[in-house]
Amino acid sequence: MISSVCNVRKFAIPVVFTLLLSLSVCSELRVLVRLNDGKITEEILEADSEKDIIKVEFKQRDGTLITFLSDFKRHVKIFRALVLGEPERGQTQYQALCFISRLDHGELIPSHAMARLRQKNPHVVRSAEEVHGVERLSMNAVVNMSISWHLSTHIRNVCREAQDLVYTRQQDVKHWLDRGVEASIFKVLPQSLDVNGLQSCNSTTDPWQPCACSYKLNLEWFPCQLKYCRGQGSSPYKCGIKSCSKGYQFDFYTPHKQLCLWDEDS
Repeated sequence: MISSVCNVRKFAIPVVFTLLLSLSVCSELRVLVRLNDGKITEEILEADSEKDIIKVEFKQRDGTLITFLSDFKRHVKIFRALVLGEPERGQTQYQALCFISRLDHGELIPSHAMARLRQKNPHVVRSAEEVHGVERLSMNAVVNMSISWHLSTHIRNVCREAQDLVYTRQQDVKHWLDRGVEASIFKVLPQSLDVNGLQSCNSTTDPWQPCACSYKLNLEWFPCQLKYCRGQGSSPYKCGIKSCSKGYQFDFYTPHKQLCLWDEDS
């Protein structure tokens, strides 16, 4: 589990959702969210407007811990899944997966707005107002963890359990290189390891054979857009947020099927 993005004492904030006028730098928000399987989980949203980051964290029904961190300063988003292992099948206690991609403008509300967000009814179970489709990402490059701070200082902290298997996309690598990021951070996988040319793990019988693994996750509730209201004056003012949900499917190379057992039932 990673530490809080806020280096202050945590407190429960008593999301309808409102934006306060106070200049909060760092905050934590706990929201009850209904997952796509109907189960309810508590989602923890943290924002630090000084570091310009937002972190979303929650547990799935199977116990997997999902962490999503948006670094607005570096236009980077980090997905991490701590998947519970199956010791009876020779796995460790848990397996860490980490995926890095480009953060586009307007995907979430700004961190300073998130830091000021409060909910009036914390016991209400939330569902997203707008449901987006599933984005499929072919992760065909890896990130060098030892110098990942050149891309984002948060990668090492979030992805440390994943060790050397921190994946990204070649098209995102090109985007970052065009903006001056150090090229030595990235290693594009050879064509022989491209997921499009490998046998899928769910059709592989040999547990030690390299294969193309897929991992799916859903962000069931996150503040994606600010809402504006009109008062007596002519200028609109910020008065709340619109919530969204979005699914992701990551396709990536794994050195053997034993590291992709969840894909058997896909």
